[in-house]
This record gives sequence, structure tokens and C-alpha cells, in this order.
Amino acid sequence: MKHLLALKDLTSNEILFLIDKAIEIKKNPEKYSTAMKDKTLLMIFEKPSLRTRLSFETGMTQMGGHAIFYSIKDSPLGKKESIHDTAKTASRYVDIIMARLNKFTDLKELADNSSVPVIDALSDMNHPCQIICDLQTIKEKKGKLKGLTLTYMGDSENNVTYSLMHGCALVGMNIKIGCPNDKRFMPKESVIQEAEEIAKKTGSTVKIIHDPIEAVKNADIVYTDSWMSYHIPESEQEERIKVLKPFQVNSELMKHAKKDALFMNCLPAMRGFEQTADVIDGPQSIVFDQAENRLHAQKAIILWLLGKI
Repeated sequence: MKHLLALKDLTSNEILFLIDKAIEIKKNPEKYSTAMKDKTLLMIFEKPSLRTRLSFETGMTQMGGHAIFYSIKDSPLGKKESIHDTAKTASRYVDIIMARLNKFTDLKELADNSSVPVIDALSDMNHPCQIICDLQTIKEKKGKLKGLTLTYMGDSENNVTYSLMHGCALVGMNIKIGCPNDKRFMPKESVIQEAEEIAKKTGSTVKIIHDPIEAVKNADIVYTDSWMSYHIPESEQEERIKVLKPFQVNSELMKHAKKDALFMNCLPAMRGFEQTADVIDGPQSIVFDQAENRLHAQKAIILWLLGKI
């Protein structure tokens, strides 16, 4: 039984295999058009989503399967129904489960009690599907992964940063985190240590940098994410903008990256916040290629977990 809960649980060979399979599936979708015949994916949502729901549901449909959307708003989960009982029951009906939950601990409990594969489609600690598709996109654009440098800018105490740190280290990419020297916006020390341990084995580096220009210097990819994640109250917006503004990705900052540097954002994005409109809508931006690749990467993940590739 395999689950996909965190990228740190994968080997370098496994993540590279998934990236290459995603590229192949994208080129030859018809080859997998019946791979999920009579198979059902349960999609459990505690947090809202556009790309996650559409890509998973479309992916199952394109592979001849079926997906069920299940919102926790309409559910007794965590109230009348325990996570344990939900996992045990759902496993009797469906072939695979993806869950987008607030807490990784809840997702882990779901997986521990499920007799079918479980995918972390986003939790407070991980966003593995997003990063596999990001690495797929980079490989398509750059032709390689090992030896490249990705700089993540902005609020770095979040799931995307953590999975990027694990994912980049696993494939031999250097990662620099450009963030304020403030614990509220810095990666957890435990995640830094995990990524550094992986990086030692692949010959890459993990650096935390508090100077925005130094952070993006010579980067092959500049990546950012929302300053106002779903769990952050609106009352904090003004202060967060003040602290994070020096780490905004704008055209002036992009000049310090390599001339052929790519810009990425996992979306949703707010123009004028984490990046300016001229960057996200400019020629270096590949954000919508990134978004499309959620579909192909997740097909590869589903097929791999179910032993179809």
C-alpha cells in the first residue's frame, strides 16, 4: 500500500519517475484513456480549490474513471463521524482518496486507517502534487533539473515552501528561500534540517537568505506564493504587506536573476501583492503552464499509486 503524503517520503528515483511519467502522459494521453476504467476517486475538501478539484476530476474522467467531490461543509466528518470511521467506510467504496485538509495530522490519520491509497492534495505541512507538477514544468522548459537554482520569495512558513524544499533537494536542485528575518515568515527549523539532509545526498544546497537581491541573484527560477493564505485573517493584511513588500517579485528584482529566468506562482495570485502584474503577465511567466501540468502530474500520481505504471 502506497500513499503520497509528503515528498520527503519519496526517493529521488521515485520523484524523477513521476516527473518523467507526467511528461509522457501529457504527450500521449490516449495511451491512458481507459487506465482508470471502473475506478473511483474520492475527493475530500476542507479547503476551497479551483485547480485541485478541476485537475483531479478531469484527470479521472480522461482516464475512463470517476471522481466524487465531497465537501466537509456537508459532512459529519470530525463531528458525528470520526476520521477513523470515514477512512474505513470510504475504503469499502472507492479505489483511491485525495484530501485537501487544514491539518496534516488529520490527513495522516485518514491514510493510517485507509485500505486504499491516500493523496495529500494540500495540508498545512505539504503540497506534494503542486511541486511534482512544478518540477515537471521546469524540466519541460529547461531540459533538466539537477544543478538549477530555484529561489522562493516571500512568506515561507507554509506548505508550498516546505514541499519545494523537499522536492528541489530530491532532484538535485539548489533552493534559496528569500524571506524576512522574522520567525512568522521563515520555514520551520525541522523542515530546513530535513531538506538539508536530502540535499547532502543529491549534491544540492538549501539556503535561507534575508536580502531580496541576494536571494534572487543568478536564480534560474523565481517562485512566489500568496501573502494571504486561506487561514490568515484579513485583519493581518496591512501588517503583512508592510513586512513582505521588500520580497515582492517585480521587474526590478527579476533583473538580478539570470536573463532567462522563469517566473512561477502556484496560484491563486494577487497582482500588486506577492508579484506585480508586469511579471506574472510578462514573457518570463509560466504560471499557466504550471497550472495545466497539475492535470498531467496527478494522472501520473494516481496511476503510480494504483500500480498502473
